Amino acid sequence: MITSKQRSYLRSLAHNIDPVVYIGKAGVTENVIKEIDQALEARELVKVKIQEGCELAAKDVANDILPQLEAEFVQAIGRKFTLYRESKENKQIELPKAKK
Repeated sequence: MITSKQRSYLRSLAHNIDPVVYIGKAGVTENVIKEIDQALEARELVKVKIQEGCELAAKDVANDILPQLEAEFVQAIGRKFTLYRESKENKQIELPKAKK
């Protein structure tokens, strides 16, 4: 679980990145999950965009796939949402320390 300070830091990093995974009319398929999983391992912070033809809500989709990906929800704005998961072999982002 990430703290609000860490979430804020991740939001600032996510501001400048483009979506790397797009969800289309077919919705959340196994391939979409696989794609997000690979992107999280490679980048740690991933922005996903829901295309116009898809009737799903960004926050609902994010909450539905979080358990499968073991990722953290960062934010949802409009048709985009951002997820974070620490990479096992390709750690790039150093989160601010959580206060005890």
